[in-house]
Amino acid sequence: MTESEITPSDHDIAARLCEQVQEAYQQHAPLRIVGGDTRAFYGRPVNATPLNLSEHRGIVHYDPVELVVTARAGTPLDELEAALADSGQMLGFEPPRFGPQSTLGGAVATGMAGPRRPWAGATRDFVLGTRVITQRGDLLRFGGEVMKNVAGYDMSRLMTGAQGTLGVLADVSLKVLPQPPARKSLRLSLPLDEALARLAELGRRPLPLTAAVWHDGALYLRLEGGHSSVEATCRELGGEPLETGFWEALRDLEHRFFRLSSGEALWRLSLPPNTPPLTPGGSEEPTLYDWAGCQRFIKTALDGDTLRRACQAVGGHATCYTPAAAGGNPEPFTPLNPVVEKYHRRLKEQLDTRGIFNPGRLYAAF
Repeated sequence: MTESEITPSDHDIAARLCEQVQEAYQQHAPLRIVGGDTRAFYGRPVNATPLNLSEHRGIVHYDPVELVVTARAGTPLDELEAALADSGQMLGFEPPRFGPQSTLGGAVATGMAGPRRPWAGATRDFVLGTRVITQRGDLLRFGGEVMKNVAGYDMSRLMTGAQGTLGVLADVSLKVLPQPPARKSLRLSLPLDEALARLAELGRRPLPLTAAVWHDGALYLRLEGGHSSVEATCRELGGEPLETGFWEALRDLEHRFFRLSSGEALWRLSLPPNTPPLTPGGSEEPTLYDWAGCQRFIKTALDGDTLRRACQAVGGHATCYTPAAAGGNPEPFTPLNPVVEKYHRRLKEQLDTRGIFNPGRLYAAF
């Protein structure tokens, strides 16, 4: 078990953050919550006074035996992952980093997960507890360091993906996973239709598959688990070994696919399993199929309404990662239906009565 030393300055930083929030509440002054600011592209811009959490950093408690870590929101992901790696463990949801300044708070607040997500779980599945600065400047603890059922709002998971619109994440407790004993990656030359059919077949079998992506005529697979299982699966699937660094580049959107040409915008499509290729403009746009096809990145000059109608027709939704590059500057996120929007509004009104937390980050109205 390891635990960082809590110094008076740590309490001073937390107290100062609480005072800033309390003052903002009293003055009805909105705040823009900032950590490493590497995810500023994700969502709508917030024009408000910065509340900087970058100094509120460090691992508070880490128990490798219990597979639990608690760290402050401003802790750099690189620092946290290095500490876990020293004990042969990792963050199961494989959060994108987007740079060395990327923080734990930003990763949890956006809820973004990497290539392992369909097999290991979403970000919220690993969040055990949080400490949150509420609208009145109180620092409250929700959840803990064990998995358990809760009554009423599960505030810790509710904060996951809320992008700071419901409160300020101060500390986060997470379940972590052991690193797999064996890991191998393969590249199989396959056309898209055969790759999607192959993935549907593989998904029905207990194989050590932890990532699957199709791009530019090839299916890329990551196998992780016991040595014998990984070796046997590699022999069965064939293909050729994959270059080192592929999954890291994909995770952080640094793969060459994500280089945009003039007039292109980057969209992320979330779709049901086994959805065939979408052709909203009459032909398929340059597409990278991640999460065995459930997450797709598209580079296109199509307008957002056309793309979103195509996604909604098959039960999915679309998010624009580069709205400034898209024609008409579309809303980053798919508009909520009236029923869901009503509940979002009520929740925001209860937890952020005066609208001080990242106003407009998710939607213009709240």
